[in-house]
Amino acid sequence: MPGQVAVLFTSPETIMTDYDRLLDLADVSQALPSGVPVILKDNISWHYPFPGANTTPWQLEGTIRALRARGYQELTCVQNKTVVTNAFKGEDLNHYVPVLKHYDVPILYNFRPSDMTWVPFESKLPLEVLPRIYPKGLYIPDYFVGKSIVHLPTVKCHIYTTTTGAMKNAFGGLLATNRHYTHSWIHETLVDLLKVQKQIHPGLFAVMDGTTAGDGTGPRVMKPRTKNVILASSDQVAIDAIAAKMMGFDPLSIGYIRMAHEQGLGVGDPREIEVVGDDITGIDWNFEVGVNLHRALGWLSWYGPTKFLQKLLFHTPLVHVASLVSETYHDYYRWPFREKRIFERWKRDVPWGQLFVRYEREGVLQREE
Repeated sequence: MPGQVAVLFTSPETIMTDYDRLLDLADVSQALPSGVPVILKDNISWHYPFPGANTTPWQLEGTIRALRARGYQELTCVQNKTVVTNAFKGEDLNHYVPVLKHYDVPILYNFRPSDMTWVPFESKLPLEVLPRIYPKGLYIPDYFVGKSIVHLPTVKCHIYTTTTGAMKNAFGGLLATNRHYTHSWIHETLVDLLKVQKQIHPGLFAVMDGTTAGDGTGPRVMKPRTKNVILASSDQVAIDAIAAKMMGFDPLSIGYIRMAHEQGLGVGDPREIEVVGDDITGIDWNFEVGVNLHRALGWLSWYGPTKFLQKLLFHTPLVHVASLVSETYHDYYRWPFREKRIFERWKRDVPWGQLFVRYEREGVLQREE
């Protein structure tokens, strides 16, 4: 239902039943037509399993179980790669593979020609920036057309969009590896992608995990905060707005939410959104995006005084240098010397981290099927 978001507070002990109840509260059966195949689009912001950065294994399992219980049998999981994340490493280290194998959900890759082909897309709705960014034509994976999609983002901040969630999750699936061309117009791009989704998917739904939420300069380098919350909605704009509000941001001050709201693509004003489930009145986590080296370099590249160098840096082989800098910073400095320690402490001391360890050992939470 447009303008409605389901929100529940949860615990590791009740997470499977809570996900089932969440999808029921969010009217998933109304959002996704019966008999239509469903794509599960998880979110791997970093192939390393940093808490808050990626779809959680319980989010994936809980969503699969809830969908199957409502008759959605034909499920597939679609992965994408980026210049700085490895899909195979990410699905392994975040423990998706045993879950998908247990529930017999095949994994497809939008960068494998044997799985899907990128085909031209002509929008019937006016697009703001994608035709300019891709003057030779916008291409999307043919596999996505005619299938419903369930996005599986987490509640976290983002250096370019303040927050990231359901709308941003379409980015990796629908745009090819040169999607970094869009960063100077990222808010407009996300609005365009929502228009594309509304034309190719019979059903749109999002299930968002905030059991551990990401504060700070996301989507990779963050401060994990235990928040014990999960959200779901058929309105991609509304779920992002409610998540942003809980994080402490004014949703209508965030470009992609405001523009989507103004264009009638969903409801971005929290005053017009019905929250069902648990009461979130007065919640404000006071999250801040903050600044680090990656954000500073990103600002210079996409928005700052060196913006004029974009074509030289990102439309030539020099893009590989920029990617190497990012990979070196995150994978060879931040992870081994900082984030891995936070991750290990989370696994040891936090109940959600301990649940993650269960997935390491057991593969899935429930095996009675």
